[in-house]
Amino acid sequence: MNVKSVVENKEKFEVELIVEVGQEEFEAAIEKVYRKSRGNITVPGFRKGKAPRKVIEGMYGAGVFYEDAIEEVYPEACNAAIAEKGLDHVAPPQVEILTLGKEGFTFKAVVTIRPEVTLKQYKGLEADKVLPTITEDAVDNELKQYVDRATQLVAVDREAKMGDTAVIDYEGLKDGVAFAGGTAKGYELALGSGTFIPGFEEQVVGMKAGDEKDIELTFPEEYHAEELAGQPVVFKVKCVEVKEKQAPALDDEFAKDVSEFDTLAEFKEDLKSKIIDRNMQQSEAKFRQALLAQLCDQIDIELPAAMVETQIDRFVDNYAARLESQGISLETYMQYMQMDVQQIRDDLREPAVTQTKQQLALDAVVAAENIVISDEDVEAEVKKAAANLNMPYERIVEGLDREGLKKELARDKAMAVVAENAKANMITAEADNGEIKMTTVTKEEVEAEKEEKKAKKTRAKKTTEEGEAAPKKTTRKKKTEAEKAEAEKVEE
Repeated sequence: MNVKSVVENKEKFEVELIVEVGQEEFEAAIEKVYRKSRGNITVPGFRKGKAPRKVIEGMYGAGVFYEDAIEEVYPEACNAAIAEKGLDHVAPPQVEILTLGKEGFTFKAVVTIRPEVTLKQYKGLEADKVLPTITEDAVDNELKQYVDRATQLVAVDREAKMGDTAVIDYEGLKDGVAFAGGTAKGYELALGSGTFIPGFEEQVVGMKAGDEKDIELTFPEEYHAEELAGQPVVFKVKCVEVKEKQAPALDDEFAKDVSEFDTLAEFKEDLKSKIIDRNMQQSEAKFRQALLAQLCDQIDIELPAAMVETQIDRFVDNYAARLESQGISLETYMQYMQMDVQQIRDDLREPAVTQTKQQLALDAVVAAENIVISDEDVEAEVKKAAANLNMPYERIVEGLDREGLKKELARDKAMAVVAENAKANMITAEADNGEIKMTTVTKEEVEAEKEEKKAKKTRAKKTTEEGEAAPKKTTRKKKTEAEKAEAEKVEE
């Protein structure tokens, strides 16, 4: 491989390389292709796969293996040329074959390189940062999830009502004949869930165990099964059992059953701490997004089209992979949504431009701060991901793009530098008639509130040490002092 010429177009962020692949390298590629493909070539007088190369070339032409040989050798030759010239390319190169013969071939590669971005300012930026508050309603909503999981369905001897679960046998008939998908036994129907077509659940209300009735309905005109859409049917229904939800009592015993705590009060305090912690993380994320938007506003260049298209390609590939994980192909999804690939790409263009600008802005900070990610940093991140995802280390590293991960970690550090050197206009969210309003507060007020909370905790601790009854010791697992201290930090 030999790079014959280099031409740079700075306005388009492109570099044109003319690369020559010599006879020896090309011949090795042709021989490799011949050995791989000869088993699929039939030549009279020879067993399949046994025909000599010269015979095949004499029969099909001297260049029979050229195209596959080019595909075999050019990617490596192109990457070697890019590396030799130290180009930071951001999209697959556009390749054109210029000359071709037994002595080798020459190709042109147009390489899109990363634009150099200089930020006017990345330290001393300013953005609002919400100091979250929490209401008892928020804690109760969090608690409700535990209550719902602990709620049981219990059989009752009475008529079914909305909110109950009716265990039913049913058979759907159209013109007196059972239709596909219209029959079930022991089906647990949550009344009020809207699971069945309109009118069905309302007519099950009032039935009790042992009751039978015919429910006459008409399927909606837009029903997905065409043979039933808009058609009158009869469901023969038998109520087998009626069940009602029985929620557990909200007391200390409940707290013991669903958590590590001995009292409901302790459990609710822990939920409160977790909500505050979660809200603080969301607040920090929004703060950083606002700062990142300010960085992007400083990028006034026209992004290389190939760079944006490559980002769109990644979005499409990732979206297709998520669909595949759910058992749906991208083609099936597009048919269902009545979309084509171009519509999907058009929808993704704006997010692709935004993300590309974000990466360029953070890369500029990485360069300005001389941020370097070591192999040890990558290893630590991989182990952390394995622990968080509860996956074997080997699964995480399989096919891992370590250089790509280094770039992401460097950008994370760059964003941390921007955030640490930014001014946060602290504002607090207050509940007012069910709506959230933002009230400006000073940093001094926030710090004063923290100090007041610390003072209250210190006084409470001192009172206990001086003679108040301490909580009883139990064998149930308790939070460690370190965990309690961390929860107090979050509360503050």
